[in-house]
Amino acid sequence: MSMALNHSFAGRRILVTGGAGFVGGALSRRLVEAGARVTVLDDLFTGRAETVPSGAELIEGSVTDASLVNKLVAANSLVFHLAARNIIASTANPRDDFATNIGGTLNVLLAARESKRERVVYSSSASVYGNPRSIPINEDDPAVTLSPYAVSKLGGELYCQAFYESYGLPTACVRYSNVYGPGQRPDNPYCGVVSKFLADAHAGRPLSIHGDGEQTRDYTYIDDAVEATLLAAIRPRAEGEIFNIGTGIEISVNALARSVGRALDTPIELKYIDRRDIDNIRRRVVNIEKARRMLRWAPQITLDAGLDRTAEWFVKSRFARSETTSTV
Repeated sequence: MSMALNHSFAGRRILVTGGAGFVGGALSRRLVEAGARVTVLDDLFTGRAETVPSGAELIEGSVTDASLVNKLVAANSLVFHLAARNIIASTANPRDDFATNIGGTLNVLLAARESKRERVVYSSSASVYGNPRSIPINEDDPAVTLSPYAVSKLGGELYCQAFYESYGLPTACVRYSNVYGPGQRPDNPYCGVVSKFLADAHAGRPLSIHGDGEQTRDYTYIDDAVEATLLAAIRPRAEGEIFNIGTGIEISVNALARSVGRALDTPIELKYIDRRDIDNIRRRVVNIEKARRMLRWAPQITLDAGLDRTAEWFVKSRFARSETTSTV
């Protein structure tokens, strides 16, 4: 983190919802390193208490608890709202998805409006785009909500915009594209493709690929995603805006699998299985020029470098010593 960012957060009381998850934990760690006084609210549905960094306070509870949210938001000047049910859990239980992702976001925004907080930064997802009409995807391209998760994440964005326009509450939204990196646990059934590939390749299992493997995504290294999220909290031009957070580089799942094998320096075998039931998108790569221009942010870590760092973490982790079974 740059000295300027350190200075921006030092000594501030900051709430991170979902701070025991993969991205939330990394964000909380960076804030603690910057000297912030961090409180994490997490119901530990997918998050883990051990992910919360030393120096941050963990409150086990849900964003669906309005009174708890009111109390915590009032005690902190800035809110990073990352708590959510993910795409797999949301598809399995749309009612819980609605209560957490939309209702929980509304609770956070109502509390922030009441307490006149400095800003709410909301984490959204490139899933809101569905199958795009053109590539790369711009922030103002139409949303195509193909899953309950996409509906709820877009709903949260719309509430953020409405609270900004109607009540003057400073908000900013970041749409993450396939974030990966050290700390993404392969034992979590909801984790991303990179950690699953690493676990299977390291164990000598075939890497299971849905469809023909030529579907593409835009993979974002965790440190780059965290940096963009922090900038969205302090850049004046970010207020009321939505930003794509990715790399602008499209890569197929087949190519990703080969790159994972290279990072681990191990031969890999691919196994092709049926197409996915969810997030069955053929191509996805986002345009990040708006974030470059308004946040003065650009990704610093290439996919190969990011995979090398992630593989190094994985090999040293306890997950490399345990057998995990998974498909992608």
